[in-house]
Amino acid sequence: MGLIAPLATLFYAIAMIAFGIQHLFYGEFVTRVVPKLPAWVPSHSLWAYVTGVLLIVAGLAILFRKYARAAALLLGSLFLLSFFVFYLPMLRTSPPLGGLWTNAGKALALSGGAFLISGRLIPLGRIFLSAFFILAGVQHFLFVSFVANLVPRWIPGHVFWAYFAGVALIAGGVGILVPKTRRLAALLSGLMVLLWVVLLHIPRALAAPRDSNETTAVFEALAVSGIAFLVALNKASTGRGGSKKPRR
Repeated sequence: MGLIAPLATLFYAIAMIAFGIQHLFYGEFVTRVVPKLPAWVPSHSLWAYVTGVLLIVAGLAILFRKYARAAALLLGSLFLLSFFVFYLPMLRTSPPLGGLWTNAGKALALSGGAFLISGRLIPLGRIFLSAFFILAGVQHFLFVSFVANLVPRWIPGHVFWAYFAGVALIAGGVGILVPKTRRLAALLSGLMVLLWVVLLHIPRALAAPRDSNETTAVFEALAVSGIAFLVALNKASTGRGGSKKPRR
């Protein structure tokens, strides 16, 4: 686990910096940390730039361990606020378990990852990641044709892998909630998502370099992988799923 520890935080920090760059490049909310703002919010582009700068600064703080815990706590709080203020109202009027639910689940998972890095609200980090995995797993069964089309062409049995990934995601999400299986479930889930980064998301992003959605997906998966590793490390550090008292 010694090598995984720095990689887990590195994955998350790199993702935040990449998201920030995307906000600055496109001048709009193209990632899922914050959805496209509703019409009642003025100056959308301005807020996109502000968010981009904030993400880059916080990502660099986490990367270089300068005020990392404060930066992570701020990110976690802002992502959670975004979920309640922007995502939740839209979810109430959207089709159940559709694409918007995926984006909202990612925002929650990213919020939980920030809390894990900050050393605060550790249970929320585990619960949010678990909920996202279970949601994503269920969606693999509801939208199996869509998921099967995401499997690289050179891999046979697309439908099988769609179902297999669904089972694995649900098992990982449930396993994270159980103290005795938390470490193993989080570690295996993190490895699985990291494989998807290499086998699925990076090739898709390279094939469509102008598609911001594909680029975002690379770094989302990278961050989620890091979050899962953080859950595994948190379990290993205490033996009871808690966290050591943060150093001042």
